[in-house]
Order: sequence, then structure tokens, then C-alpha cells
Amino acid sequence: MRVYDDRRRALDFAAPPRRVVSLVPSDTLSVAALGCADALVGRTDYCDLPVGIGERVPSVGGTKNPRVAQVLALAPDLVLANQEENTRGDLETLARAGVRIYVAFPKRVADGLAHLAKLALILGVARDIGTRALLERSYEAYRAAGSARARQRPVRVFCPIWMRPLMTIRGDTFMSNMLDVCGAANVFADRTRRYPLMADLGRATPVPAEQLGARDVRYPRITVDEVVARAPEAIVLPDEPYSFTVADAEAFRALRTPAADRGAITFSSGKDLSWYGARSAEGIGRVRALVDGLRSQNTL
Repeated sequence: MRVYDDRRRALDFAAPPRRVVSLVPSDTLSVAALGCADALVGRTDYCDLPVGIGERVPSVGGTKNPRVAQVLALAPDLVLANQEENTRGDLETLARAGVRIYVAFPKRVADGLAHLAKLALILGVARDIGTRALLERSYEAYRAAGSARARQRPVRVFCPIWMRPLMTIRGDTFMSNMLDVCGAANVFADRTRRYPLMADLGRATPVPAEQLGARDVRYPRITVDEVVARAPEAIVLPDEPYSFTVADAEAFRALRTPAADRGAITFSSGKDLSWYGARSAEGIGRVRALVDGLRSQNTL
């Protein structure tokens, strides 16, 4: 069987892999949800789901700094990676050693569900009853969210991902698309990250786009004044990658925004917003409920 990863590289499988190292927390959960937890021989420090995975599967380090020698010692027949989460140099080192690597890079919820279906094919469980039920549940949640989204005006939402410096998400990110699917419009969807930092904060001339090379421009650093100017109707504070605090929420409540006026500032699971694959089966419903709650906070 031949499959292509998100970098359009062909991977051939004569049989399902039986020794899998996952360098992506959401993939670790997805592999287990597909009934293939026994295939996992390595994971990252941040792979905390499913519950108990840390006791059974050894960690090979962080997503950005895995212990490559330990990964190789585990003799994996597949490494699951993510173009954004993992470091290119580490993946290239593994590839040179002959390790088969599947690199994912979903930017939309639908892409994440397609990735889950592709994992099921790779692992040889696509026809299993449990797999079919998981995929059907996931796609039904996605379709139901889209149907509800079409009937309502989206809530204008600001979703930061870091506090110091203040950072947020552009429209071509998985998190932004998850919010959009669930009825929220990202007020910074069109905001591109500029280089250097002073340019991102409006204090210097930005480097021209043609000179940026492979730099990621999807996570802009913004100012408080920009947040006020974008006038969000609600503010969603996830608990990862940065865990926003009550003090952070109070700082946003002090701003002159419709969100603060309406009291529509709330905390959210970062996993529901950013983990693609199996997490979306229930995550979509939870994010929809969160957005609906923000919608009914006073009256939009």
C-alpha cells in the first residue's frame, strides 16, 4: 500500500507497522483510539493521553528536542511527526538513518479527520468496527457543526496563544479553523506575522515577504491596542500552548472591547482547539458548546 504524507512524500507499506514512535501528542491519542496502542513503543513528554500512556510507553523527549539516539534504539518501523511541532533537523537525521517518517500538517479540521482515516489505513484497521464508528462519529460532529454554522452569524472571537509576548493565530491554522467550524470568526484571521519583532509591533519596517523564506507567519505577535481595535465580541483563553490564568483574564476584562462589556471571556481546553484527529470526535461538540455559550452571553 502506498500513502502520501502532507509533504507529498510517498510511503510504501507491505504490512501495517508494529513499532510506532509518535512525536505528536494528538497522534499518540489517535493511534490508541484506533485500537493500536500496543504498536506504540515511544512517545513525547507531552503525550499525556490516553490516560496511562506514560506508564506503558517510554518518552523520547520533547516534540522540539527528541532524543534521536533513543528513537533509533527503539527500532521503529514508523515515526509519526508534524511539520510544525517537530524540528526539521531531527526528522532529517532519522530519515538518513533509514527510518520511515510520516509528516502531517493539517490546517483544517477536515484535514485532521482525513489524517485520522489515513492512519487507520496505515495501521491496517480501516475496516474494524471500532474504527468505522470513530470516523462516523467524527464526521457527523463535523457535519453538524457546519450545518449549525450556516444558520447563525458567527461570534467575533479573539483567541490568544501566548501572553508575554501577546500572540495569536492567523486564519490558516488548525485552531482558527476549529473556531470557525464551531461558529466563531477569528478577528485576527488576516493578520500576518511580520519580521523582525519591532515590525510585528508596528515600530519598524517589516522584511519583504519574498525575503522571509520558510519562516512561519501564521502566529503574529500583537499589541493590546490591536485587540481593542479589532473589537472582539468574545475572548477564548486556551490552556495550551500557554496556560492562561485568572490574572490574564482580568487583564483582558480591563480592555475596552465588546467582549469585556458582555462578560464574554472564558477559558477553553487547548487540546479541543488544536489536537487534530481522534480528539475532534468529542472536541468539536465541546467547542460548539463553548461558542454557543459565548453567543448567549447577554445578546449579540
